Amino acid sequence: MALRKSKGNMYPWVTHTHTHLGGECPHKCQYCYVSDIRFGRPVKYQGPIRLIEKELEVPYRKNKIIFIENCNDLFAEDVDFGFIDSILAHCRDWPENNYVFQTKNPERIAGFIDQFPQNTLIGTTIETNRDTYPMSLAPSPGARMQAMVHLQDYSFREFVTIEPILDFDVPILSDWICLINPEFVNIGADSKGHGLPEPANRKIEELIMNLIASGIEIREKHNLGRFKK
Repeated sequence: MALRKSKGNMYPWVTHTHTHLGGECPHKCQYCYVSDIRFGRPVKYQGPIRLIEKELEVPYRKNKIIFIENCNDLFAEDVDFGFIDSILAHCRDWPENNYVFQTKNPERIAGFIDQFPQNTLIGTTIETNRDTYPMSLAPSPGARMQAMVHLQDYSFREFVTIEPILDFDVPILSDWICLINPEFVNIGADSKGHGLPEPANRKIEELIMNLIASGIEIREKHNLGRFKK
């Protein structure tokens, strides 16, 4: 599989995506577009997590912003340490790019601190401050928040994605994001009709105002527009 140019509902600031892992993400989020059988879940992302060795040979060249494992979670607990080592080494072989790693298990990142390429941006998803089980088997949003705060000690560039945004408590979620103090926050909505518990538009507007007042850049995704109708 070649390096792919980013398109569709992906982050507009990412230029390319690449996946080395096959198999189903262990977090099994009910709203994940990759695993949604309505849209024909690819065979590549079925079955146990595995490393596709030939993907380690893909040349990255230079001057790209590459989202690594955009269709899986590299730092999920079930991903073999050796797989992570190999993928990070592949990225280090092409140092003239910027790399994006997003995970719902940021606590595990601490075990690989010295292996990331120099130009790395670390992100996590925090859809809400409330419990996401059983919609997702990932660590709780609160655990993700705490892990991202701890990663500040390592001087990573950080971002947070609130997508798909779920109903939340404005003061708590605002405080969480401010504690992380990310470089920016992406905010987006469920665009696949999963029937999720969603917030009122006034809550979203208040959250955005709070974060902007704290000096945090907001990057709204276009699918958030339906809340404003």
